[in-house]
Amino acid sequence: MGRLRIQVFQTKKQARTDTKMAKIAFILLCHKDREAITAQAERLTAAGDMVSIHFDARASSQDFTALKASLKDNPAVAFAKKRVKCGWGEWSLVAATLSALRTAVETFPDATHFYLLSGDCMPIKSAEYVHSYLDARNVDIIESFDFFESNWIKTGFRDERLIYRHLFNERAQPRRFYGALKLQQALGLKRKVPAELRMMIGSQWWCLRRQSVQTLLNFIDARRDIEAFFRTTWIPDETFFQTLVRHLIREVEIDCRTPTFLMFTDYGMPVTFHNDHFDLLLGQDYLFARKISPDANELKSKLGAVYAEKDRTFTISDEGRRLHRFLTGKGRVGERFAPRFWEKDSTIGRERSLMIVTCKKWHIAKRLLDRIGSATNVPAIEFLFDEEATPLPDLGGIQENLTKRSRHRRALMRMLFDYYETDRMIVCLDPSNLELFRDFYTDRCETRLLEIDCNYGDDYLKGHARRIGLAGDGTTDANYETLLPTLRNGLAREIEAIRDEQFPEFYRIRENAAPEENAAPLANFLSIDHDKALDIARTDYLFVD
Repeated sequence: MGRLRIQVFQTKKQARTDTKMAKIAFILLCHKDREAITAQAERLTAAGDMVSIHFDARASSQDFTALKASLKDNPAVAFAKKRVKCGWGEWSLVAATLSALRTAVETFPDATHFYLLSGDCMPIKSAEYVHSYLDARNVDIIESFDFFESNWIKTGFRDERLIYRHLFNERAQPRRFYGALKLQQALGLKRKVPAELRMMIGSQWWCLRRQSVQTLLNFIDARRDIEAFFRTTWIPDETFFQTLVRHLIREVEIDCRTPTFLMFTDYGMPVTFHNDHFDLLLGQDYLFARKISPDANELKSKLGAVYAEKDRTFTISDEGRRLHRFLTGKGRVGERFAPRFWEKDSTIGRERSLMIVTCKKWHIAKRLLDRIGSATNVPAIEFLFDEEATPLPDLGGIQENLTKRSRHRRALMRMLFDYYETDRMIVCLDPSNLELFRDFYTDRCETRLLEIDCNYGDDYLKGHARRIGLAGDGTTDANYETLLPTLRNGLAREIEAIRDEQFPEFYRIRENAAPEENAAPLANFLSIDHDKALDIARTDYLFVD
């Protein structure tokens, strides 16, 4: 690895008569874990700063009410005036940020800086250090590289993010997302990037000065056309602020980096930090870190204590990324080339929930996933182990065909959880995949199963026979009379085999049941309230053949 250059920084109390001390309004984007959010807000405000919270509108109203109640006596906490239903990769994340940012600007006139954080960020320096760091730099700290010329995007779409209109959420409605993209490509419906803007890209996480924020908000209010363009780009949280700050603020006043430490694997997945990363995190030349594992209670406790310390000395070695590359590139036991991690035993993860929908009528399962995705924003993926054409993101090749997907199924699922940065995901499996059901139920993750119990009429069975090659255009009625009972019994045996396993967290909705009956298992399966489940169950076209 070579010798590391070591620098030592120590916060010092200095008399300042002509410099305004930094007062930070943290913009906190979160969607779960009310207790952790409360602790984070209290920690940040205890140091004399302020917090403006955006709590995802997709989260339960009960959690939001409880969160507000827990912080109602803290005058340094405000809540975004408009809550947005957030979806990964879409404009809603920028809209949520802007909502909380506008609230902070109006509510906290003394704030000199606005620092964007997520619910799984933690400080890796003391508050004293953070304030001294900002006092010494009259700049906006935001990563912004040329969108087209830099190599910031490692995998997946690049130009496609901007030149096509993205109207659907990739994680909730992948079929529509990729279908709309292919249609625009086929029809040549490219669009031009606003000519006056040099498109930039960088990390979502930044810290901006008050005058820069006000300039940016004034520009947005005056130029609705610019906002309209970004509304239909893909992953605008990596381009919107990055482009506009560079457009509006002099380059000498921009520190082109992120103030928050985060790492990604070679496959574009965010690295999660655990209890044994404490010393590594403190040594990074950053102020906060993301993502901290929700189970890393010891790490969170120690970092919280560091934030409150005075006169703490930090030794900055900044070796985090090099160390990660070394450990993943050569292995921990001296291997020259470490095997890809999916070649070894893999697990989806104890803290995650895998929800499986099974149904022989694939079109019905796909409709249900589409409705669930629209109502909950839980990532929903169709028959990825049964259908080659299932839309999937680029995961380094593991997703290319059914053979690879099935061979490395747990690793694939783990990568999908990481890609979508979620702890809940829904997939569809054909009832014939009993081995897959057993495998996922033996993983450390929480696994749930929803069976869609359908009626199988003769017309459907004839079509099914043709789809699987048992019948053709010349099949006679007499042959169908022999074939259909066998097919019907075969479908019944597949479902009975699943039921005989007596999997825990097993739920069933039925075509013959009223929506009110199906709402209860849907609510339990998805962990949503009854009214939202009833709305899904009332989908009038759900069981139409």
